[in-house]
Amino acid sequence: MSISTSPHSHLLHPNHNHRIHTATTTTAFSLPSSRTFRPIKCASTPAQLQDPIPVQAQAQERVFNFAAGPATLPETVLRRAQSELYLWGESGMSVMEMSHRGKDFMFIIEKAEEHLRTLLEIPPGFSVLFLQGGATTQFAAVPLNLCTPDDPVDYVVTGSWSDKAFKEAQKYCKPSVIWSGKSGKYTGIPHVGTFEQNPDAKYLHICANETIHGVEYKDYPFPENPSGVLVADMSSNFCSKPVDVSRFGVIYAGAQKNVGPSGVTIVIVRDDLIGRAQGVTPVMLDYKIHVENGSLYNTPPCYGIYMCGLVFEELLEQGGLKEVEKKNEKKAEILYNAIDGSKGFYKCPVEKPVRSLMNVPFTLEKSELEGEFIKEAAKENMVQLKGHRSVGGMRASIYNAMPLAGIQKLVAFMEDFQARHD
Repeated sequence: MSISTSPHSHLLHPNHNHRIHTATTTTAFSLPSSRTFRPIKCASTPAQLQDPIPVQAQAQERVFNFAAGPATLPETVLRRAQSELYLWGESGMSVMEMSHRGKDFMFIIEKAEEHLRTLLEIPPGFSVLFLQGGATTQFAAVPLNLCTPDDPVDYVVTGSWSDKAFKEAQKYCKPSVIWSGKSGKYTGIPHVGTFEQNPDAKYLHICANETIHGVEYKDYPFPENPSGVLVADMSSNFCSKPVDVSRFGVIYAGAQKNVGPSGVTIVIVRDDLIGRAQGVTPVMLDYKIHVENGSLYNTPPCYGIYMCGLVFEELLEQGGLKEVEKKNEKKAEILYNAIDGSKGFYKCPVEKPVRSLMNVPFTLEKSELEGEFIKEAAKENMVQLKGHRSVGGMRASIYNAMPLAGIQKLVAFMEDFQARHD
């Protein structure tokens, strides 16, 4: 769907009758189709700026980026951002230059929140925050906001990130690991109801999708404490599928996997949990401060929030998260089938029922070929396939913005590589 005909394309412009600046009129800088850079020409008005390169030439330069994060972004979003980089709407400036308290940016952040609430069907009684510091900062913010230093809390450790969250919580409350997948090298997730919870736990914490190890919850547990809440780090599967937000007390996620560039952290918190922060809580970690100030207590990551807004809009144009999930399931199925059908040449260590739709780790039977695999794939414009340094092997992160063509090319390469080395 083109930007000009999009049913949502007016939403990030305060003047709905204002025509969106296209890439042919407002792009300040551009790259030629070759590797040689042209000198930047100065201009006093947008009309005098040099013309951008053709769309086709741009597409030829892009690789399939399988990085775990920062990750690939939708091309439509990147082109839209390019077209609006120099001038946004009728503001006379770039989003990068706006006051975060001005009416133009207020419009942008409010629309971003509106789109996110629509995508996730966030019910009343929940606040949405656009913060900084990554999900790692929330490892401390969650216990500081939800409990006292003596309160027990439960952690299910299914990989590196939930383990780090547990270790950080030890500074601020009394956490317990009620299940750990470490002995099995984090290749599984416990069935709901198969682990014993502390009946007095203030919250039950999970990592919905472990980016490094490639395990993902297909169903979510319930806290056994009637007054306890479920807390989830959803960084690497946020907005990849529908979620019943009402099941959770807090959802937090770094944006740089599925919904934007690095620098933005999204927190969805139930309103009745706000205002309970421990006295030692730093002001920048206090949910109440950020809710009262509409995520504008200090200067937020303005451009990152603007980019998230464009991604939310693009996901709505796809038909919402149910349609997004179908596409993600299809991509993952093709890749996992290629691995499982390789007769052991490729192997995925993760238990099939909990394989991630977002992060696909795999190894070669002949591990000495893994470096060659990664190097040859890069020559074919498929990059960032090396596994995390803590586990090795390969990993293909196939977030929302990874097109089906990227999966098909990877699978074709895998088959060719096997034919040459089997």
